[in-house]
Amino acid sequence: MTGSAAEQEKAVAGADFRHVSAWIFDLDNTLYRADNGVFAQIERRMTDYVMRILDLEREAAWVRQKDLYRRYGTTLNGLMQEHGCDAEDYLNFVHDIDLSSLIPDGDLAAALAALPGRRFVFTNGCRVHAARILARLEMDHLFEEVWDIRTLNFRPKPEASAYADVVAACRVDAPRAAMFDDIPRNLVPARALGMTTVWLRTDSPWVGHGPQMDIAEGDIDHETDNLSQFLHNIRTQS
Repeated sequence: MTGSAAEQEKAVAGADFRHVSAWIFDLDNTLYRADNGVFAQIERRMTDYVMRILDLEREAAWVRQKDLYRRYGTTLNGLMQEHGCDAEDYLNFVHDIDLSSLIPDGDLAAALAALPGRRFVFTNGCRVHAARILARLEMDHLFEEVWDIRTLNFRPKPEASAYADVVAACRVDAPRAAMFDDIPRNLVPARALGMTTVWLRTDSPWVGHGPQMDIAEGDIDHETDNLSQFLHNIRTQS
């Protein structure tokens, strides 16, 4: 993986994405800034939910939530498998958040709109949450489809079978696709399918949580800390 200065230089020079006809984006902390407090609300409500159904104090519930996330890929999967949690109840609860801090980013929207080909959102969250986020960002018209945790049959990123299934269902040619995510491990299965991968670097503490995976040098093709700038600078046409 390249460093920030090297990546900025490469982006200015115009990284070559002329082969890409399908653009796949993570949602949370990717299509909006990770430091705006939106995902922090979700994390708090995940802990609240674990407190409620397992009758734990907050500190113990937080530890339990992180353990489930690390072992099962999402807190929900762990709660479903170990405690028979109702998925809809969980998803409705944890995504019941205040989006007033989320404001449209016209520059990013313009960069997304200019990308040639098809655009998708690929999230471990739920479709209703994605719809609220995209509407708030005024980006809901920019994406052909949202792949959410239900689409994946509750097999979250980074489970390789989830990627293969959605790519097949939407008839995406993986070598002609690019995937963007703020969590590096989520890019590993995408690269294995032949996708071009882009890591959106953030200072978010959540990047270090969750399943542990080895990330090889070749798993991430590009990295950036500014998605809008990166998209404006890449080469997409001859």
